[in-house]
Amino acid sequence: MNKTELVAAMADQAGISKKDAEKALKAFTDVVAEELKKDGKVQLVGFGTFEVSKRAEREGRNPQSGEPMKIAASKAPKFKAGKALKDMLNA
Repeated sequence: MNKTELVAAMADQAGISKKDAEKALKAFTDVVAEELKKDGKVQLVGFGTFEVSKRAEREGRNPQSGEPMKIAASKAPKFKAGKALKDMLNA
């Protein structure tokens, strides 16, 4: 499902226009991104949690030359599914 299909499904499910559904989706993604940027987390009980995963600096190897190289520390977004979502998928 791509963004257009998601917006159409949200509009149909909520009984709103596609334009309003697109605004709601944009607002949701913006709010989640802003919270993660502040190292916060967004927890939706029953659905899941969006949070930031921190990766420490480590040493890796250049695949072409085999030379050791430093891989810088970084942050990555992470989604952890909630129990209700897992149960629904496994039912």
